[in-house]
Amino acid sequence: MSMWAKEFHDKRYYLHAFGYVIIVKWKEMTDLINDPIKSEVGHWTNLIYAIEGEFTKHVQDFFMNDTLTTILNFHYLFIYLFLIYVTTVYFAYTGDRDMTDKVTLNYLLIYALAVPYYLFFNVEVTSSWIPGMDALLYHDGAYTVFYATHDPLDNCVPSLHVAIPFGILMLNYLHVKESGGTIKEWRHYNYFLFVLINTILFIFSIMYLGIHWFIDIPLGLLIGGVGALFIHHLQPRLRNDYGSFFKGFNKLKIKRHAIVEGAITLVMFTLILMAVNVQVENSDDRVSYRLGPEDSAYDIIQELKYGDVVTSNIKNLDSSNNLEVVYIPVEESAKAMENGSIDWDYITSLGEHYVVGPGAEIEIITESYHVYYLIVVHNPSTTAGDVLEVSVDNEFSENKMWQAIILSIPSLWMTAYVLYRLKRLKANSRSILDSSPSHLWVEEE
Repeated sequence: MSMWAKEFHDKRYYLHAFGYVIIVKWKEMTDLINDPIKSEVGHWTNLIYAIEGEFTKHVQDFFMNDTLTTILNFHYLFIYLFLIYVTTVYFAYTGDRDMTDKVTLNYLLIYALAVPYYLFFNVEVTSSWIPGMDALLYHDGAYTVFYATHDPLDNCVPSLHVAIPFGILMLNYLHVKESGGTIKEWRHYNYFLFVLINTILFIFSIMYLGIHWFIDIPLGLLIGGVGALFIHHLQPRLRNDYGSFFKGFNKLKIKRHAIVEGAITLVMFTLILMAVNVQVENSDDRVSYRLGPEDSAYDIIQELKYGDVVTSNIKNLDSSNNLEVVYIPVEESAKAMENGSIDWDYITSLGEHYVVGPGAEIEIITESYHVYYLIVVHNPSTTAGDVLEVSVDNEFSENKMWQAIILSIPSLWMTAYVLYRLKRLKANSRSILDSSPSHLWVEEE
């Protein structure tokens, strides 16, 4: 224990633990902002559905199996958490300081990278949009309660279940190749294979379980790749491997970085504002859910602070069929959910039940604080082809758009840094693997 305590202090692993605390709070702040700004930023599910159709439903239908569902539910949650937390412990235990740094930063910074896409480019989960597709994970008792209270479940771009493990894989590759070795000869090769196999399983399970679209996979790989490049090139400076952190900085270099990276960040931010403007112009009767015959889906009202109020307007956009709605605390809803389905008759007896006629709407006001609620919507039709479109608009008492913008700035800057770094490496005829600071180069810019 004394040797471990010394190692923990000498290699500053207490900073890694602090990093995990930061990301938990960062995620909490992001999740609390997502719903309040959603009425303004809208979502892009229609576009994604137009591009790839019902591909993921075909995957689910082809492989549908209760045993497989149980295994993948467990894998999606627990193996993912294992990779996030135990990977850091593994590299620390084996005495690999650099990789311990990098995989810790991987979780922290890849989540930060995903924030603006998560907030401003909402895409509903596949089981909320593709008629007849089951939410095999989100409608399963205890899993429902866990995810509803830890994850809004209403956004899937990009997939962090792909981005974070892929970030680990790419960091491994960059680290080994820069040192002149090969992955197969690396002492951590077996753990690399473990992460690789589970990444492939995540790619399959996120489609099968009714969560992500296919397009979320390459987008997750892209986010993981950008994050890995940023971390690979930043970590040596953080560890002062080539002198002090600020060595080589001068007014000219700082000015150049500020201009170039600032310009890239500004361009990306402008594109975000343009996207938001498009959504605002098309906000009337925006479809939130598409329900096939006897399909159910739900919207989460996250726990409120004392004095906060949420007004939910639920509108039936269909011209001929009724919509049914249940308003219920999350903890109570678990009783009516088993094996990827909602027992509608049972859940109506547990919560407040409403019937909304064609073209009609109802208003539900949430004032209770420190309680998570579900607004569960249901298509009672049993006729094949009856797809019910529903709009759920939650109006919050506080505007949090400015917080969303602030939380997005680190992501935009990191992306700008990576793009500028790659340009400078190319201009100096240096490899993408080269993580040495630029003051050691012969500048040719």
